[in-house]
Amino acid sequence: MKNNNLKIIQMKLLIITAIAEFENEVKQILKKGAVKKYSYNPVTGFRDATEEDVESNWFGTAVTQNESLMFYAFTENENVAIVCDAVKAFNDSQETMSNIHVAILDIEKTN
Repeated sequence: MKNNNLKIIQMKLLIITAIAEFENEVKQILKKGAVKKYSYNPVTGFRDATEEDVESNWFGTAVTQNESLMFYAFTENENVAIVCDAVKAFNDSQETMSNIHVAILDIEKTN
């Protein structure tokens, strides 16, 4: 039987999505959180507002899309809180409807 050399570790997978206009802000947040290695890709975000009232849908269309970015990084546990706090501070200071979104997943094993 082949040894798969998997190591049990204490890391997180950090996923951040934001509109493309927030690219520099997300990079600064990652730098502040000591996340030195990350990847990002352009993605198209969709919003289906077909069930919303016309008065509350300021986009004026049922389905909208926007150019967004998705960042992802494997990072140490202690960096996650710094990044989350910085994202919250950024979002709290925004006057626009768009925010930076962050998700954290546990990494159980890696090679």
